[in-house]
Amino acid sequence: MKPDPTDLLEVAGLETPLIGFYDVPDRTPFEPFAQLERCIFSCYENWLKGESISISVNDTICRGGNYWIGGVEFASRDNLATALAEREGFKSVELMKQWLDNQKPYIIEHRYVVIGPLVDEYYDYLKTITFFVNPDQLSLLLLGTEYANASVDVHPTFVAFGSGCGQMAALFGNVDPDVPKAMIGATDIAMREHLPPDILALTVNYPMYRQLCELEEDSFL
Repeated sequence: MKPDPTDLLEVAGLETPLIGFYDVPDRTPFEPFAQLERCIFSCYENWLKGESISISVNDTICRGGNYWIGGVEFASRDNLATALAEREGFKSVELMKQWLDNQKPYIIEHRYVVIGPLVDEYYDYLKTITFFVNPDQLSLLLLGTEYANASVDVHPTFVAFGSGCGQMAALFGNVDPDVPKAMIGATDIAMREHLPPDILALTVNYPMYRQLCELEEDSFL
């Protein structure tokens, strides 16, 4: 039985569609597709209208997306680290190199990554689900991510430095896909211009999504 977010979304007052990150062999069922521009998040308004975007290896105008989602290496890792350090000012060159060495991109398993509104028949290809929320809605969802979990050594929710597209999949890293996990996202300053100023993201894997959808009536809801 597939998770049903209806009650959760109603209580949260969340009217924006949930956005899935899919890795699929066939993208046809996700049409229509928006035209991807400089940044993946330039299509935020298209997602709200029910459109998706499609990414395949070496086939996106967004160089960051090509790397963090497609796994397409830049010509030189050192040049990439230097650009991110000196041009963007994110870290020192040496720390940027170390971070890139330790933070691996997402590698497409099938032919396409599709990012867009949920399609029920394709849950088997779903990697993560993203809620775009205001601070009040984020607070409610964070209570939900903790509700069925009690570990204080490995928290179910985390925040990670990285690109907005990386926060949708790659930054989950080596997390066991069967362990409920959530990440606060949309904190990449380079993509913030494409979102309303009061909107952040919470990206969850499938087990966490199921937990959120199964919150009981006698919970904080």
